[in-house]
Amino acid sequence: MKVLVTGGAGFIGSFLCEKLLDEGHDVICLDNLSTSKKSNINYLLKKPKFKFLEHDVTKPIDLNADIIFHLASPASPVDYQKLPIETSMANSIGTYNMLQLTKKNNARLLLASTSEVYGDPIEHPQKETYWGNVNPLGIRSCYDESKRFAEALAMTFYRKHNLDVRIARIFNTFGPRMRLDDGRAVPNFIVQSLTRKPITVYGNGKQTRSFCYISDMVDGLMKLMVKDNLSGEVVNLGNPEERTVLDVAILIKDMTNSNSEITFKPLPKDDPIRRKPDITKARKILGWEPSAHFKSGLGKTIEWFRGELKK
Repeated sequence: MKVLVTGGAGFIGSFLCEKLLDEGHDVICLDNLSTSKKSNINYLLKKPKFKFLEHDVTKPIDLNADIIFHLASPASPVDYQKLPIETSMANSIGTYNMLQLTKKNNARLLLASTSEVYGDPIEHPQKETYWGNVNPLGIRSCYDESKRFAEALAMTFYRKHNLDVRIARIFNTFGPRMRLDDGRAVPNFIVQSLTRKPITVYGNGKQTRSFCYISDMVDGLMKLMVKDNLSGEVVNLGNPEERTVLDVAILIKDMTNSNSEITFKPLPKDDPIRRKPDITKARKILGWEPSAHFKSGLGKTIEWFRGELKK
């Protein structure tokens, strides 16, 4: 099959491209490199079935594709608060362009949405039926609300044009190829620990997250895309093991043998207090659940960051 991956040079996108190539697909990676790195896919450029296009999804493009993974968007709070308009447009205009391309090709589209559509959730754990608790005017709204709009637009195309779309709500994911300056908890803690700088924990550190290793996330995305008769379905993908941010900081400090001091700063506005996916639906309809152990995944991620810091 011919597969288009928008945001394909990003953290998740590059691993997805690699997996698709391993399975024999022709892959077009589309990325404007605003928050990703071409080095993530340099080793793929030599493969005959791989093609890279530097392009912004907010601008229309005419391609032939059987399936489209739409991942293009800044995804870290640091990035989408630095690029709020670009984030809003990637998830609105960019999603519209990809839906139009899906319609033209009579293709199948997977929209990469996010657990941020649940905002600072009142329901815990979060099921796909939960409508969320989102501040539509806050500093995170450029991402939260544009992803919610992307979901609404995808479902409108599904109903009006009978388009084959499915939506993945991606929870916190980590692994190699995350940027040193990504800004999220795991890369922050690893870089600070390895460079012996203070480890920054926001709030009291008791807020929780659920961390999914990259190989499990790619497996979930593939399963959601390839299974037939899932058009219009929304599925949580994430690891239901809930951990406090402070516990993660302490674990990374220990695993890196760091003497960095853990420091505390005020919690950013609208930062969710609890986050844990209910993956009952993914287990039932995809036969999917994470299998990678958190500490093992952290070890691989730490070694990758250690190598990056030596460059």
